[in-house]
Amino acid sequence: MRDNYMNYIKSDLMRYYGNWTLSTFIKAVFFNRTFRFQMSYRLCHAQGFMHFVGIVLWKMNRTKYHIQIPLTTKIGYGLYIGHGGPLVVSGTCEIGNNCNLSQFTTIGSNHNNGARIGNNVYIGPNCCIVENVIIGSNVTIGAGSVVTKCIPDNATAAGNYAKVLNYNNPGRFINNKFLIE
Repeated sequence: MRDNYMNYIKSDLMRYYGNWTLSTFIKAVFFNRTFRFQMSYRLCHAQGFMHFVGIVLWKMNRTKYHIQIPLTTKIGYGLYIGHGGPLVVSGTCEIGNNCNLSQFTTIGSNHNNGARIGNNVYIGPNCCIVENVIIGSNVTIGAGSVVTKCIPDNATAAGNYAKVLNYNNPGRFINNKFLIE
């Protein structure tokens, strides 16, 4: 699959609604403020006129919706932001494919060395992910967790400070996965 802004928008639409039809896109643009923010973010990474449109929409939407994701943040296909934020993500963070970010989540960095988050990761509400941690693929981070150490693949972690609880059915909250061809 070619990396272009339309594929990213389709992947986000798929995560929210389970399809990417034109009628679903129109519904999302008019009624889903989080999707509108994500669409503007994706358009900012386009070329030419669509890049300009993306910058205008992003500047209009970024403070209005209390979602702070800088354009330097690397985000894979199929991002899902639950309940519309608020959300703070460092510009040095890398987020993989099919990730869920819940409300009141902070992924921060004090030294420009943000977290790397794998594919198919669910991050519960009120989580704080601090500095240079690596969260593997197919991981569930429980609500209210403070992640200060790396979490391996296929794990469920929770707590303050987050610890691996088990390896049973991680990533089960990732619905409507966008499959990269």
